Amino acid sequence: MLLLLKFDSKTIKKPIISTATLETKALINILRANVGARRGEMVVEVDDSKAKEVEEVFRRFGVEVIELKDAVVKDEEKCVHCGLCISICPVEVFRFDENWKVVADTEKCIHCGVCTRVCPCNALSLPIHSL
Repeated sequence: MLLLLKFDSKTIKKPIISTATLETKALINILRANVGARRGEMVVEVDDSKAKEVEEVFRRFGVEVIELKDAVVKDEEKCVHCGLCISICPVEVFRFDENWKVVADTEKCIHCGVCTRVCPCNALSLPIHSL
């Protein structure tokens, strides 16, 4: 499960990821982070079987937790099927089909946002793209 974590100035300096790992015995994979002195946001991946426990630890520390269910969205009218997203995606969400059209396997998406930043036609977007 992918989670968006939002930290404020009170929680930013606490070892919350480590605490959640130690308390729940869950592995937490940090996929993307933007952490500053006063606030921060992270996208993390947690095994589905441990996700609710991990969420409880985060919330106990005052972290806002948002479950990321929706993945990258491709606007078919804007896409010119250039394949740039295929070459840049670190987890191979995109591929060409038999007609050389770009298709997306969205369940692979880790919300890194790389594809949305490089798409020359602005055909790609993330539902929550605040990092």
